[in-house]
Amino acid sequence: MGDADNLLAEIETLEDRLSAAKAEITRRFIGQERVVDLTLAALLCGGHGLLIGLPGLGKTRLVETVGTVMGLESKRVQFTPDLMPADILGSEVLETSADGSRAFKFMEGPVFCQLLMADEINRASPRTQSALLQAMQEQQVSVAGQERDLAKPFHVLATQNPIEQEGTYPLPEAQLDRFLVRIDVGYPDLATERQILLATTGVSEKAVQTIFSAQELLAAQAVLRRMPVGEDVMESILDLVRALRPDEAGASERVRETVAWGPGPRASQALMLTVRARALLQGRLAPDASDVIAMAKPVLKHRMALNFAALARGESLDSLIEAGIAETARLKDVA
Repeated sequence: MGDADNLLAEIETLEDRLSAAKAEITRRFIGQERVVDLTLAALLCGGHGLLIGLPGLGKTRLVETVGTVMGLESKRVQFTPDLMPADILGSEVLETSADGSRAFKFMEGPVFCQLLMADEINRASPRTQSALLQAMQEQQVSVAGQERDLAKPFHVLATQNPIEQEGTYPLPEAQLDRFLVRIDVGYPDLATERQILLATTGVSEKAVQTIFSAQELLAAQAVLRRMPVGEDVMESILDLVRALRPDEAGASERVRETVAWGPGPRASQALMLTVRARALLQGRLAPDASDVIAMAKPVLKHRMALNFAALARGESLDSLIEAGIAETARLKDVA
């Protein structure tokens, strides 16, 4: 078989495995198929996900389930105001051996894993939040003047309470940009909440099964990057991202008056990856314009900000992105 035939076979096999993984996750995280899709998309792209929602909506349960199903070594850090960077990265301690000699030994922190759950990340101080910046971008950390590599794959799935709640510290823009997707977790509908009650208030729950391994996830990430992306899809991504930058020549008057700063090149890169992941999860061989529209808000919302005047007028990023889609020639007919 040629390279194209091999890729086709690999994509079809991966689609079957992903379907099984998704079914296993949704059996325990009920009724939130879009949230599950976005979480799996983040892992397939080799990136990180930021889950935003009120306490009690199952964010922790989702991350724990994803770690088990994807066969990843998982650790959890509960972020609190008194958490220090060393509590995440690790530190050197002075150790005395049996013969009385002393030497420094590095004690690894929870960041040395394959899937780190940063629970309520915006409860910690900005100093502690920033301890994850290097880890998320470079997959290594610098401690005591020495660089230490993290595991492969390495993913952060962070949960965040709405910033309107007391006792929260908004994540800095540089760190938000490191998250591939923003995943909004809302309240379940009536039918879903009824299912949740029946499934979780009995004597026991059926354990979830492991579908992937860490090495298989790395192989899936390599397959995803080989998936073809049509010229129209790529141009749609570029047109949409650039239309939301207030300093661009082709930006609309609304964008110029509303946006404090727009999405950078990382947003374009994230869309190029996540549209492939969505196509995979939906059983298609290549992404199309509908994938760009579906991934626009999860990829762009945390990479741009409204100015003070826009906030005072009650503008929203959701409506701004929707307007950008409607003004993008290759997307407006699909939307």
